[in-house]
Amino acid sequence: MNLPFDARKLDALMEKEGADLLLASSKDNVAYLLGGYRFFFFEFKDAIGVSRYLPLLGYRRGAPEKAFYLGNSMEHWQQEWEPLWVPEVANAHWHSEKAAKDAAGRIRKLGLGKGTIAVEKGFLPADAYTTLQEELPDARLVEGQAILEELRAVKRPGELALLKKASSAIIECMVKVMTTTPAGATTLDIAEQVRKEEVQRGLNFEYCLTSAGPGWNRAPSKKARWERGRSLSLDSGGNLHGYLGDLARMAVLGKPTPLMKDLLAEVEAVQMAARSAVRPGATGAAIFEKALAEQAKCPHKDELVFAAHGMGIIQHEAPRLTSAGVVPYPGPYENRPLEAGMVLSIETDLKNREVGFLKLEDTVVVTPSGWEAYGDGARGWTVGEG
Repeated sequence: MNLPFDARKLDALMEKEGADLLLASSKDNVAYLLGGYRFFFFEFKDAIGVSRYLPLLGYRRGAPEKAFYLGNSMEHWQQEWEPLWVPEVANAHWHSEKAAKDAAGRIRKLGLGKGTIAVEKGFLPADAYTTLQEELPDARLVEGQAILEELRAVKRPGELALLKKASSAIIECMVKVMTTTPAGATTLDIAEQVRKEEVQRGLNFEYCLTSAGPGWNRAPSKKARWERGRSLSLDSGGNLHGYLGDLARMAVLGKPTPLMKDLLAEVEAVQMAARSAVRPGATGAAIFEKALAEQAKCPHKDELVFAAHGMGIIQHEAPRLTSAGVVPYPGPYENRPLEAGMVLSIETDLKNREVGFLKLEDTVVVTPSGWEAYGDGARGWTVGEG
């Protein structure tokens, strides 16, 4: 079968966890396993009627020919143009509970009524989870999040191409907005302009954290304005066919002051130090060690915060580089080696009372010989004319 993922890797991950069947339920993981397919009607919202959209993809270890997909009653329209690789497709559900009951019946038919079923507990509604327990009383339901995340950790060439295109487009959008925004524009207006630019370039806009100095608040607002002589921080995420570009850059209306130049140079130094450790076989601990050693040399070291994490379909995913980050989760790659094809988000921010919030965030890919940065332009102060 021509599968859009590494079936042997998935089988090995499932065997390691003792899982007989994987039941994916999050839209991101279902789309990954289906090679990018997302039902357009529920791409942005899930609720309808008295329940919600719940796509379910069941994959039996070592037997992709026995996989099944359960979707909504309208999905056959899209599947007529975009056929799925899954042998058994049933588009019949408007209720999450009924979808789970259908899945349980198919699991029993596969002879796994007493098997171990890996599910996405964080993306399975309570009614669906309860139904699976009731319909499969002798089965063991275990967490499948780690299986799916490890499966996605090394990106294929097509995935990297989408990430590269999305990253470059976001930088183009930021520079366009930074260089055309008039003095006095609100940060809400600026974020809206970023959204429009990203949509024009084919991206699905997700967010734009926007801060105009000297404050540190990054929520777009009608109350905050970008004035002459002030800094502007833009940190935006937009996805291309599900793959996220997420970068941050700086601008100033007028010429940057010497202090502004010094502060951004410190941020840049930490960023480049972190990159210097990126290569196959490196660990998250090595990346943080390099970055924090450089931070310790900086005159404004107490105002700096460094972070690094994996990214791709979502903002924080494998490889997870630390268990002591701003977003709390275990960091298995703190001491595990990175592999070529893994994608990192490397970011450093600085809060200065005089200048405001400064940040650079970069997308760095582990290559066979080291690293490559996507969307790597506009790293200094972009000057807006106002």
